[in-house]
Amino acid sequence: MALHISCRLLVSHISRFNSSILESARIVCLSSVLLAKRELTHGQSQSISPSLAWRSAVNRRSFRRYNITRNNINEKKQSEDSSSNRNLLWAAAAFSFFGKAEDERDEAQKAEDEIILLLKKAKLSMMRDELDAANGFLHQAIRLAHQTHNTQAIIYTYSLMANLAFVQGQLTNAEKLFKAAMSFMLSGGMPQDHNAVIEMSLKLASIYASLNKNELAEHGFQFCMESLEAKIERHKDLSPEELSDEERKDTRLLLGLCLDARARYLAASHRLAQATGDYRRALQICSEEQGETHPQTLVLMSDLATILDLQGKHEEALGHITRAMQLGKEAGHPDQHVLLGNMAGILMHQGQLEEARRLYLEAIALAQAMGDGEAVEQIEEGLKELTSRRKAQKDGKPDGQTECEAEGEAASG
Repeated sequence: MALHISCRLLVSHISRFNSSILESARIVCLSSVLLAKRELTHGQSQSISPSLAWRSAVNRRSFRRYNITRNNINEKKQSEDSSSNRNLLWAAAAFSFFGKAEDERDEAQKAEDEIILLLKKAKLSMMRDELDAANGFLHQAIRLAHQTHNTQAIIYTYSLMANLAFVQGQLTNAEKLFKAAMSFMLSGGMPQDHNAVIEMSLKLASIYASLNKNELAEHGFQFCMESLEAKIERHKDLSPEELSDEERKDTRLLLGLCLDARARYLAASHRLAQATGDYRRALQICSEEQGETHPQTLVLMSDLATILDLQGKHEEALGHITRAMQLGKEAGHPDQHVLLGNMAGILMHQGQLEEARRLYLEAIALAQAMGDGEAVEQIEEGLKELTSRRKAQKDGKPDGQTECEAEGEAASG
């Protein structure tokens, strides 16, 4: 039996956000990798990543500090010829030793600079949507990183390669690359509950979800949630001197990202009541840490409203989407057309067909102006269902309950 239009909208709604888990490492704060990308692009720091800094500690001392000048030698020769001869021999030895060490440092620095340049080129290519070119630069960077045994460069480059593979739909390859990066992280002594490890574990769980490897996905989500909740509980006993506000916030927001990701997974599995619980917690964290007008807070409000609507909880859903609309308008939210479309759908399910039609038309005009083809397609699907409902209403048939709404209420019961 063909899915009702509301069910197809749910699937479309879920898939719309499926790639976001690998594009950002937390709901609303920049992860170490995203911060690294920003620094790499704009040259804001010498290190590629603040948490995984891999610039080598090359001491740039000038060789001149070790060189014995001719004047020094002449003075010693006047005082004692034999001593001068010995000094000359030591000077030659020092020149050779330190010269070799400096050459080695220079070579290491050259290799590192070349890796950084390759990563900058890869990032620029990704921004230009030249993904094949980006992939080529990343392969050159990882080869050079292995040749120079630059572990942190290896980790960072593998992470970028994994993200790129995911964007290109190469999920199995992305899985292997993330595992490779995690292997280097853990073998280097990074604890399993480090935010960077949990972030990468979350990405793997999302990949397993996309590959329908449900058992692995659920174990992955559970590991991330339990690790972060235990960590946040330990943080309560730490003073501001022991734990910075930034680290505390990062950990909470990473938990929010895990909740958001698991909520989408649960919704796709038609476990709407469980998904609702995760969305509520994610929204609470995002609101507390980033404020109600932050774009991701508004997205979460909209997502929660959609899930509530699919369970037949139209009044509560309308409250959330109305709030999101108001805040979005005040803050100039870039995806206002998405919020409008979601609100139109909720009003339609409440039987407010004329108002729903007005909002749908406003939403599709904004979506077309933004060039958001996917949103246009979703809104058109909503308009089709609206037309069907209006026809049924004119024919005097009861509007009734849709298949998907009935299933949603059963799932939430």
